[in-house]
Amino acid sequence: MLLAQVEGFLEVARRGNVSRAAEAMFVTQPTLTARLHALERELGEPLFARTRRGMRLTDAGRAFLPYAERAIRAVRDGRQALSDARSASAGRLVLGAAPAVSTYVLPALLQRFAAAYPRIEVAVRTGHSEDVLQMLLREEVQLAMVRAMRHPEIESIPLYEEALVLVVPPGHAFAGRSDVGIADVASERLIFFDRTSSYYELTQSFFLSLGVTPREVMELDNIESAKKMVERRLGIALLPRTAVAGELAAKTLTQVTVTDAPAMSQKIVLIRRRDQTRPSGTVAAFLNLVRESDLTSPPSPSGGGQGGG
Repeated sequence: MLLAQVEGFLEVARRGNVSRAAEAMFVTQPTLTARLHALERELGEPLFARTRRGMRLTDAGRAFLPYAERAIRAVRDGRQALSDARSASAGRLVLGAAPAVSTYVLPALLQRFAAAYPRIEVAVRTGHSEDVLQMLLREEVQLAMVRAMRHPEIESIPLYEEALVLVVPPGHAFAGRSDVGIADVASERLIFFDRTSSYYELTQSFFLSLGVTPREVMELDNIESAKKMVERRLGIALLPRTAVAGELAAKTLTQVTVTDAPAMSQKIVLIRRRDQTRPSGTVAAFLNLVRESDLTSPPSPSGGGQGGG
């Protein structure tokens, strides 16, 4: 069954005349008649009764009519959906993101994206970077924002460098000092978060490389809890700069520089499958917005958070 045959059937049903229907469709009358005959042969039923007053639907024709209308409407809706997707005026975008990125960076991006493309539906899947990578490889997400990783099937776009900074509560002894060393840090109770995250591994490697063992450790499962513990003076913590930007601005936490230790950071990237075609539609729209955004110091909205990367 061809689309042109169904369209011809509907046009004749509307006009009750083959010649007028053929004229409206810009085809010859013999061409349209051939299409109708082919459709009737495939369905095994006559769809029209040919009378002196024109073409009248048979019982079979009347039964077939609503399904033909639905089919043509579905095809037109599909064409419109493709057109919307190409122009990014509508459609769906599925993103993956590591928890810290989805909590502290992505909301501001999606706020701008929603303002520019209000008819695009966005879904976000979160997980540690390795998990999100697998989502991308299984094509469960179209793009992902994660820590930098190597994999032969992905390509990466650098986004920003995420620094880990030492934060203490206001009035802490470190806050007024200019010579805080790593040994001083290790003598305090250190609050670590999310043992399964890359930030936990980075922090552990940091102390190991310096030959220092923290005197006392408290482990929590997410960044927000770690921040609250520091604010309550239960310890100090090394946390992602984007995660504490709001608290630093509000002065509920204080950043301290460790004078005898290297800075800690990890690269955050946007990844997509290497075998995908040239970006278009919703994917291209989001990529363009990311490229136009300054993520060197991404904004940090307040609100509940999860783990790390």
